[in-house]
Amino acid sequence: MNNNTLPFIKMQGAGNDFVLFDNRSMKIEDEELSKIAPVLCDRKFGIGSDGLIALCYDITKKADLVMVYKNPDGSDAGMCGNGARCFAAYAVTLGSPKQFSFRVHDKIYRANVEQENVTISFPLETEVKEENVGSESVLNVYTNTEHIVCPVQKDLLEDEKQLITDGRYLRYHNHYQPKGTNVNFIAGVDSDELCLQTYERGVENLTLACGTGAISSALAWHHLQQNGDGKYTYKVKVRGGTLMVHFQFNESDKKYSEIKLEGPATFVFEGEYYL
Repeated sequence: MNNNTLPFIKMQGAGNDFVLFDNRSMKIEDEELSKIAPVLCDRKFGIGSDGLIALCYDITKKADLVMVYKNPDGSDAGMCGNGARCFAAYAVTLGSPKQFSFRVHDKIYRANVEQENVTISFPLETEVKEENVGSESVLNVYTNTEHIVCPVQKDLLEDEKQLITDGRYLRYHNHYQPKGTNVNFIAGVDSDELCLQTYERGVENLTLACGTGAISSALAWHHLQQNGDGKYTYKVKVRGGTLMVHFQFNESDKKYSEIKLEGPATFVFEGEYYL
């Protein structure tokens, strides 16, 4: 690193909060990002967040930008939906057009930024798989990162101590090793609306929102109702606000496609961290 301070932006998307910075000139290497993420994300001794996001050039030229995401424990995530929406809003303040592409690992996403509302289009075709884990019946829905969905009664969503216990049990279950999984607890409100609490891998706790978890939960709720072909928009209510999930379902192959995540992305504050 060229100096001892890191200029950063703090943002939140439906309560999912992130530390973001422009890495195009600083060029902090991936290994170093993994080391500083636990320090920056620490809520007592650091800035505090659900993850660290570095904005980079795409040297492969496959996309306009690259989003590098680190969990609070320094580990990588396949994808972070709310982080991507904050990343997109941040990129626009740095001169990016309001519609652009960005790469996460080897997948190309597309962003559309309209004031504080951001929509991310996922390069994803997925399905809902029913499976048993011990005595639990869950739905496995891959959304470019690992997720399972557990339907519960709505009042159980208020018992956060129990959700943490159950979430930790499933997140570390041998069935999902070595990577583990994110765990979503859902309760339906209407045919196209549901409530969600997510135990996030890497954060190792409940978070106020999870974008990829909202997607997996919306698809699972559609599956549970046995709705047919068509284009859908589901409202997912999380502790930090509301997210919208858009998708298309094809009955013939049971596949979900044209998946988009929409919701708010808000700037909280900016500063410099002394490394």
